[in-house]
Amino acid sequence: MHGANAALESDTPATGPLTAELSVNSTAVVCDRMGVLWLPGSATLVVSDLHLEKGAAFARRGMMLPPYDTAATLSRLGAAIASYAPRLVISLGDSFHDRIGSAHLPECYREQLQGLQRGRDWVWIEGNHDPDRPVGLEGSFFSELHVESLVFRHEPKSGAADGEIAGHLHPTARVIRRGKGVRRPCFASDGKRLLMPAFGATTGGLELRHPAMRGLFDRTQLVAHLIGRERIYSVAYNRMNG
Repeated sequence: MHGANAALESDTPATGPLTAELSVNSTAVVCDRMGVLWLPGSATLVVSDLHLEKGAAFARRGMMLPPYDTAATLSRLGAAIASYAPRLVISLGDSFHDRIGSAHLPECYREQLQGLQRGRDWVWIEGNHDPDRPVGLEGSFFSELHVESLVFRHEPKSGAADGEIAGHLHPTARVIRRGKGVRRPCFASDGKRLLMPAFGATTGGLELRHPAMRGLFDRTQLVAHLIGRERIYSVAYNRMNG
């Protein structure tokens, strides 16, 4: 580990927490460093912005990316499902990078995904990249879904939205430690709503200070739960430059 990454990782031993437990609109949730959200009360696993077949979508437009994004993303998703054994999985929109991605999914990946779906309920949430029901895959398809005191949708609504769990913005947070900065994907919550990090292997992100984040949180209560290499780091928004 070198440079800015080491500045964050070395503050606390690698045996630190792999999860952060918090309450969102009175529902207990667990932010896992694998990039998934767990609802223990309903045995629900939530993942956002898989962007499956992003490399293939770019190739169709003449832009070449390494073609391994779907394999890497499904491998990580499989590890999370094996760890939690959920009754319900919610894929929170932009599951595929474009609206024809599911129809063109290679058979080996389709079979792998079908295996992950087997024996549990599965919900696909409508995304801006994939506004249609996935082709050839099981699961329900909704624009939003209510579970416990929470509402799951892809794009966050502007202004207050108590209980909202959303993706779309791919939140990241930048912290400075000992004069060195590091930026990581993060879960972001003020206790009322929560934004999910992007799960896809080749996704980017927006910092919490980006204009697109304005008005979504009470910043006096906002905490970023950063996904470190070996643990979760929970940092209050007003202490990120500490």
